[in-house]
Amino acid sequence: MPIGTPFHSRTSALCVSQNWRNWSGYFVASSYEVLHDYEYHAIRNTAALIDVSPLYKYDVIGKDAVKFINRVITRDAARCAVNQAIYTCWCDEEGKVIQDGTVFRLEEDRFRIHLADPSLRWFQINATGMDVEIRDVSEQVAAVALQGPTSRHILKQVSDAGMDRLKFFRLTSGDIGGIPVMISRTGYTGDLGYEIWIPSTCAERLWDILMEGGRPYGITPAGMLALDMARLEAGFILIEVDYTSAEKALIPSQKYSPFEIGLGWTVSLDKGNFVGRKSLLEEKNRGSPRQMVGLEIDWNDFERLYHESGLAPQVPSAAWRGGVPVYKNGRQVGKATTGCWSPTLKKYIALATVNSDYSNLGSSLGMEVTVEHERKKVKATAVKLPFFNPERKRA
Repeated sequence: MPIGTPFHSRTSALCVSQNWRNWSGYFVASSYEVLHDYEYHAIRNTAALIDVSPLYKYDVIGKDAVKFINRVITRDAARCAVNQAIYTCWCDEEGKVIQDGTVFRLEEDRFRIHLADPSLRWFQINATGMDVEIRDVSEQVAAVALQGPTSRHILKQVSDAGMDRLKFFRLTSGDIGGIPVMISRTGYTGDLGYEIWIPSTCAERLWDILMEGGRPYGITPAGMLALDMARLEAGFILIEVDYTSAEKALIPSQKYSPFEIGLGWTVSLDKGNFVGRKSLLEEKNRGSPRQMVGLEIDWNDFERLYHESGLAPQVPSAAWRGGVPVYKNGRQVGKATTGCWSPTLKKYIALATVNSDYSNLGSSLGMEVTVEHERKKVKATAVKLPFFNPERKRA
């Protein structure tokens, strides 16, 4: 039975739709209103407040903290400065991705890891023989994401942290209404945004302060449906949707390397040995059989398929998840895993993993769609990710 997050007394009072989902044993709102459109537009035009407390959080402390982090992640932790965040992934010995997530360097010998699934036992096994302590602080630390163009203005109003000086993927500490906070310029929307990390006991008070201070700036609570659309536009992948964790895969084809899901840039093969390095080096030299691409659906062709059935085109208002076949010359060459109509881009877009031979930008492909219970193919073009990448995100 799921339980409420530390913000549940506030989120439950605002969730008019009563549309909830289970995230790691916690209730989180899929949408607060009956329709999630307003919440999505808050992410892109004002500011959205999103409860992300169900993330697993692990503190890594000790003389060998850097050595341990470098053993288990694909990026080079030695290059991560204090008060910096890095996005990375974890692989098994075969070089297949177990999870992706963020790592914060809080002090020289102290890091914090944020993940979607529990990994304490795997970390402890890999810490054998090292002078390092790994603490599960998931229940002690609550978190909200404040995302959108006006998010900086809100934090400047309520916090004493120097928000104008906080760079992309950096951290700072401060005070919000007497609450000690850590603020990171990170998020899952691909927009200007921040994540605020606090003691769980202070969650309700923080929510009230942010909602009150953000009212003049259009702050809106947002749920997972709006977040899913935003992260798709940003080209961000989701575990168990766009790839399967190597720990949960049933057959070899369900396992993915970082190079196959757009995370090849996170692999630092020159940093020394780490879990999966040998296999990743071999794959780097021989090439990967699959690649992740963005798909832009041809609207004229999409409209034609519906017109032939005497229907107006029906676009998905929420992001769909699942394996939708992708074709080339009548043969399946991959699958689309997430798709939706982008209100910002005014395009029907999708994430897809396809055979490398057909992953070149501009490649003409076909994606399966169902029109009036008939499976059809709509024209699609492979495009560069992300679909949406505003300057304000890093400015």
